Amino acid sequence: MEINTCSGAISLSRELENESAKFYEELSKRYEQDKDLFLTFARENGKYVTQIERAYYGVITDALEGCFAFDLNPEDYKIKTPPIKDAGYSDFLKEALAMEEKILKFYQVAAEQSKHLMADVPRSFTLVAKKRIERIPKLKALLEKGK
Repeated sequence: MEINTCSGAISLSRELENESAKFYEELSKRYEQDKDLFLTFARENGKYVTQIERAYYGVITDALEGCFAFDLNPEDYKIKTPPIKDAGYSDFLKEALAMEEKILKFYQVAAEQSKHLMADVPRSFTLVAKKRIERIPKLKALLEKGK
């Protein structure tokens, strides 16, 4: 089902953040050596949800919902969680990278699609994207270290 409204995009954002937080919490339990990093990522996810919802609820009106600013297919942003039990550490890190890239793409597309209709919500999407992009080199470094 396509997402066309701001509330739908916010709901998808919340789902992606919650699912990826579960992924990182699971990794923190499995891999003690990088536990702090994974728990930091999981905590940040909760902050991102709060940031986006605060922007949304601060500006939302029925007029905005009626404008159908978005054309998002949730299937394009599905992430695989929980991790596969018999996979190795590098497999989990590759999955984390793929997940981050997919979520980053969601935030970039959502910000772009809504920027002409609103200001606060796309700005929040863009800020979260900028924060999440910082995870990619950290995960790549862990992957390189593990080789």
